[in-house]
Amino acid sequence: MPMWLQYAIVGAIVIVALWVFAKKQLPGTLRKARLALAAPLVREGRPAWMRALARRIAPPGRGSATLACGGCDNDSCDPGPKQH
Repeated sequence: MPMWLQYAIVGAIVIVALWVFAKKQLPGTLRKARLALAAPLVREGRPAWMRALARRIAPPGRGSATLACGGCDNDSCDPGPKQH
């Protein structure tokens, strides 16, 4: 196997490992970085391919339902009345 191919494979593995680490350990920082990268690309007047790329880069939106109960979409996440 050529040496350059080995370096490319190891490099790809390192990049994937760094991405997983960032998602697990630095979610807020990663979200801000993704927004900073996507915001200039999604502006009016940009080509369609650039706007599509920005939508893929941008993190998923935060909805009120997600913040209210941790992310479930059904009524089962309603804690109901507290029992003492």
